[in-house]
Amino acid sequence: MINVCIDDLAFFDGEAIVRPVNEDLGATTPLLRRLELAAGTQLSDQIRLQEPLPVGAAVVTAAGELPAELLVHAVVMSSTQPVSRDTVRHALTSALQRVEAWQIKDIAIPPFGLGAGNLEIEESAQIMLTVIGQHLQRAQYPHAITLVAETPEEERALATAVKRSGL
Repeated sequence: MINVCIDDLAFFDGEAIVRPVNEDLGATTPLLRRLELAAGTQLSDQIRLQEPLPVGAAVVTAAGELPAELLVHAVVMSSTQPVSRDTVRHALTSALQRVEAWQIKDIAIPPFGLGAGNLEIEESAQIMLTVIGQHLQRAQYPHAITLVAETPEEERALATAVKRSGL
């Protein structure tokens, strides 16, 4: 049910990509900025907001020019609230609730909360797997989760967290 790999999110061809974002649905890391660019102008036109979203919120949009159909945007930070264990936990929980509501079967998730001054990959992985495990105990969706790492270090941390979780 949960796979871990090093890949480029822009090539994920499942139903949806769950991505951590700021309050304006903007990318939080260079990797996620590249994903936005790959999605093209269709995505940038869709994610213009009239006002910022609260930290912990999640919304679903089309994925623009990406192979995936949908993007689930999970707000992990704002201009006044930095990334923390709690913001990652709340944002991923909300995102998985959207996945359940939309009955999305196959998702990809990059590490949440990374970047300069934010969480370390091991901490992110542990939080993510705790949230995913709690969600899967009570939900029917998703059926398959791919945790997408950018580096071997991220891949090791995510794989270790999956193994420890028993999922």
